[in-house]
Amino acid sequence: MAPAPGAREFAIPSELAGQRLDKVVIALAPDLTRSAAQRLLKDGLVLLDGAPARASDKPAAGQTLVICPAIPEPLDLKAEDIPLDVVYEDDDVLVVNKPPDMVVHPAKGHQDGTLVNALLSHCRLSTAGEDIRPGIVHRLDQHTSGLLLIAKHDQSHVALSRQVEAHEARRVYEALVWGHPQPPSGTVRTGFGRHPHHRTMMAVMEEGRGREAITHYRTMEAYEVVWQPSDCRAGARTPPAVIADQLDGGVQAPALQSGRPRKRQAALIECVLETGRTHQIRVHLAHLGCPLIGDPVYGDAVRDQAGPPELDALVAALPGQALHALQLTFRHPRTNEEITVRAAEPPAFANLKAFLHSSRRP
Repeated sequence: MAPAPGAREFAIPSELAGQRLDKVVIALAPDLTRSAAQRLLKDGLVLLDGAPARASDKPAAGQTLVICPAIPEPLDLKAEDIPLDVVYEDDDVLVVNKPPDMVVHPAKGHQDGTLVNALLSHCRLSTAGEDIRPGIVHRLDQHTSGLLLIAKHDQSHVALSRQVEAHEARRVYEALVWGHPQPPSGTVRTGFGRHPHHRTMMAVMEEGRGREAITHYRTMEAYEVVWQPSDCRAGARTPPAVIADQLDGGVQAPALQSGRPRKRQAALIECVLETGRTHQIRVHLAHLGCPLIGDPVYGDAVRDQAGPPELDALVAALPGQALHALQLTFRHPRTNEEITVRAAEPPAFANLKAFLHSSRRP
């Protein structure tokens, strides 16, 4: 295959010989993000001795590497005048606090009303990322609220992406979960990949399978909600079917004398990502036996509506999982200054947290 106009040619240096080709490409072309390099490889635009190469190839010293320019595709993205909660902004970087009901970028079923549509109306964006995600350095799930890092031009996009990939950018999340994690603080380190039966879901994999995923967590507050069922009658007995439902939902079953109070446990967890896999926190907390409150995919629908009524109403008000990207620390791509920003929780999350806080354990 003949290289396209604008292609860049390199001889593989000895210090890069034997390494995976996707890493070699980034080392030789530092203006490319990891995702951009992988896309070029996938599209057959990286040649090794004249033939299309794979990301897993390990070239030898002296082989000829050619990186062809990406073929631009017309963007069918429209700017929309949607309000943004801007936490930080300058000529290079924008940080926004994403609401919990907003999709980050256009996709099937979400052609407009996304964060990208709003950003296009607000400022110029880098083109170093994927076509449908201009400016987006990292992502959040639709119903996860909080801080997102946006690049306004390609140089800042590359610099910020490398910080995320090297785990130099620190992302702190807060999560409301059912149960109390054991141990209260620790690290979840697992293989991670697509669920074997549900292709839209992710899952913890057996050792040696999938990609490594690492989440550090600690319990900030432990809660125990205690309440007296309003329909109790002295001497009344709870039907066996109700007791079974409560047990399945992780609720402490009352004694046969239904006048005794009921209890259930929840916790506020701080999570720090070392890797950033799709749905990582949601899957890892469910793996710990403490699913996110309100999570429609990895959560526990029974516990989401197991009482008391006041708590049920607050959970029902959540648009999805109770997960918020609270704090972000990064180095400015031009000045190298360390910047830390925090984002206020959305009202539904804050209201649920306040209710649970009143039942915190000492």
